Amino acid sequence: MALALFEISDQLIDTQPLIAALQCDQAGALVTFAGWVRNHNDGKQVNSLEYQVYQELAISEGFKIIAEAKEKYDLHQAIAVHRSGHLKIGETAVWVGTVASHRQAAFKGTQYVIDQIKMRLPIWKKEHYLNHPAAWVYCSHHHGH
Repeated sequence: MALALFEISDQLIDTQPLIAALQCDQAGALVTFAGWVRNHNDGKQVNSLEYQVYQELAISEGFKIIAEAKEKYDLHQAIAVHRSGHLKIGETAVWVGTVASHRQAAFKGTQYVIDQIKMRLPIWKKEHYLNHPAAWVYCSHHHGH
């Protein structure tokens, strides 16, 4: 498979090749999750977002998460891509797809991957607001967010 199983990308996420890469004959279920940039957070209107990623660490941790999910939920395959750089409202910030023989495993696997990405990846998010100065938000549970 040409595609890495976990990627940090500064390009728009194209889901077609990702889904094609997940296709396999044993799979009975594909579950995908897309996290979009929304226009509000904590009551403030958001114009755009910027993600800063500690690349090497994010990628090695991302691969670990994929491997854990495959083992835990008996997935045939799993892929995740997280954006870096400046994103507009409505753009996909993170995409996860898993395939398994049965849908329960694929649902659980996809949920595991997105939850762990949010928790463990060294990614900082800068929110640009309409009526407030921009602010950095560390996307991690260690900091109580």
